[in-house]
Amino acid sequence: MNRPAFDTGAAVAVRRAGDFEVMSLVGFAHGTSHFFHLVIPSLFPWLMAEFGLSFTRAGMLTTAFFVVSGVGQALAGFAVDRYGAPRVLSTGIALLALSALTLSAANGYPALLAAAMLAGAGNAVFHPADFTVLNRSVSPARLAHAFSAHGVAGNIGWAAAPVCMAGIATAAGWRFAALAAASLGIVALGCVVLLRGSLAAPASTHSHAAADAPAASSPFAFLRVGAVWMCFVFFFASMMGLSGLQNFAPSVLNHVYGLPLTAAASALTVFLLGGAMGIAAGGFLAARFEAHERVVAVLLVSAALLALALATGSVPHAAVTPIMAVFGFFTGTATPSRDLLVRRAAMERFGQRSFGRIYGFVYSGLDTGLSVAPVLLGPLMDRGMFSAVLYAVALFQGLAVLAALRVGHARMETAAALQTEARS
Repeated sequence: MNRPAFDTGAAVAVRRAGDFEVMSLVGFAHGTSHFFHLVIPSLFPWLMAEFGLSFTRAGMLTTAFFVVSGVGQALAGFAVDRYGAPRVLSTGIALLALSALTLSAANGYPALLAAAMLAGAGNAVFHPADFTVLNRSVSPARLAHAFSAHGVAGNIGWAAAPVCMAGIATAAGWRFAALAAASLGIVALGCVVLLRGSLAAPASTHSHAAADAPAASSPFAFLRVGAVWMCFVFFFASMMGLSGLQNFAPSVLNHVYGLPLTAAASALTVFLLGGAMGIAAGGFLAARFEAHERVVAVLLVSAALLALALATGSVPHAAVTPIMAVFGFFTGTATPSRDLLVRRAAMERFGQRSFGRIYGFVYSGLDTGLSVAPVLLGPLMDRGMFSAVLYAVALFQGLAVLAALRVGHARMETAAALQTEARS
């Protein structure tokens, strides 16, 4: 039997090249957004000295960033569905560049706050826009790897920001460092604008049924779907745990295990590197296994058990850093399966027309968790309850597991309901 024309080797090569272009461009944009997460925090020593800021006032800049980002992310999803992901993505990157320019010219705290809020508004567009582009433009067979590359790029942005910003600020001053960040935003914006055609092109192998699914009766109809809410809860709970570690792990490990602060900080770095390696490996795992909620559950249960082990204070000192590495690897490996879980929640009821609003709402749980965790766990730190922070991290991972399993159950209920409707 002859192969159809679209299955020829040349066509497959063209599609593979197109997928790689989209993945690279979206990954670069996502890495830029994560870089901007840490632009202002990386400059805290210079900003605090320049403007006489306390730690509380400096920390409020980060809080402002994530509050604006969390609220804006839910709203940005509607803009993506209405105006298209490439246009919204370009707007977000432009806001990031503008925030860095505002920072470079700041002459007081109000200007710093404005820069943080502009960066938060720019950051808000990335998950709804990025995932809409990937879902519509990358071949289904490569989606798991696309989500994996997306996550790894974000981690690279996180890792690069402190080194670049602190290095430039030390050599040339914090204002020049802010201008350098603005330059990165301008380069990313130029790439997205010049190559916007590849972001708008749908992958030829995506299901027409999914793309042509009937529009919901209301733009907010997705809020009546249990799987969507459980995805939000999953992100909220899992990010509460991650935020607890990112903010407090060095101090916790210092007090619970007596590790020097440098060694404790290195353990956190190893945790983040393990997460990046896990994300890369997780793409292959997500492509192989269809039961994404079970994959996520097994990995996060394993991570929760490691958090419980650390919380007991009985782990040998030499094993703390390796355990943190494995902990990060487990949580990172779950990431691509997590993203495919959200895709299924969106596709089965609403199709591609609602990608933006569903991803925007669900991923706003990420920013919410990152914002709330320090407020809840900070008082435990103030009271010297350092092990309790690790127990809380394990609890949050457990809640995320329950939410992931509930997403799978709700998805099966939705599929059954749709089959019933089709028969009637």
